[in-house]
Amino acid sequence: MNEMTIVSQPNGAIDTSTIPGWGVDADPDNDPTYPYRERDKDDHSGTWDRPPRQNADVELLQSIEHTQRPAVFGTSTPPSGLSGMMRRAAFKKSESNLLHWLLLLGADRVNMVEGVVKDFGHGRVPNIPGEMGLRAGWKHNKPGLIAKTAGTVAVAALAVAALKRIRR
Repeated sequence: MNEMTIVSQPNGAIDTSTIPGWGVDADPDNDPTYPYRERDKDDHSGTWDRPPRQNADVELLQSIEHTQRPAVFGTSTPPSGLSGMMRRAAFKKSESNLLHWLLLLGADRVNMVEGVVKDFGHGRVPNIPGEMGLRAGWKHNKPGLIAKTAGTVAVAALAVAALKRIRR
């Protein structure tokens, strides 16, 4: 592994000329975003041409704040099931609305459960501890994993106690 020596100046500032790669984007001729950044003329002409748009062959959800899609976007997992319904509801709200983000977070959790159910439906037993990264957590962050496990057990115990209390 190469050792990198960063030289400090007497006033404590770092001499940036000793940092490999520093200022690599300073040359406008070597900056792919440069023509687009120069679109500050009154007519916004610039020299950047928008790339051709990707065709959408699946349902795409788009923020109400944006009027057009980016030229390229992901289509690997179109919204489906209960999580898809939650995502559709979220994208009817503004990104400044907390409910938008809470619905998206909830949809992610619901989608995880849908995936486990789908695995069981196809006769596969998912490796849930492996997918949650428990081995990596144990190897690299034992205190964090123990705290997360303790928190999960505490929440589950409170939920069970609450359910028992409701049934009485």
